[in-house]
Amino acid sequence: MAARNTARKRAFQILFEADQRGADVLTVLADWVRHSRSDTRQPPVSEYTMELVEGYAKKTARIDELISQYAVGWTLDRMPVVDRNILRLGAYELVWVDDTPDAVVLDEAVQLAKEFSTDDSPAFVNGLLGRFKDLKPTLRRDEA
Repeated sequence: MAARNTARKRAFQILFEADQRGADVLTVLADWVRHSRSDTRQPPVSEYTMELVEGYAKKTARIDELISQYAVGWTLDRMPVVDRNILRLGAYELVWVDDTPDAVVLDEAVQLAKEFSTDDSPAFVNGLLGRFKDLKPTLRRDEA
């Protein structure tokens, strides 16, 4: 499972970089892949990292809509950039990736928040993604 942990962390870093640069997430992913292939000092971009980033890219508008709708007291723009991108990644994997247990997605997102964000962020991330977990059947149905 350590490989998936690393893949999630890299996917988060790609989403974060794209957000910070105001760049397309698939462009940033392509940059990471190109750099990893041309510079042996760069870590490789795993298949799972690519799956997460590409999957997120397909659902970006819906994911941002969900975060905006359910993040009580927070607009997407006011949310810390780290938290916003952890939530984006977690929401994608939780709602649209069936082969990862929900508890794993929540735990990994909370761990990313502990590592990269504020003391309040793990509880915020856990609470919002926990809401998405509870609403998952409805969220998927609403999209159809």
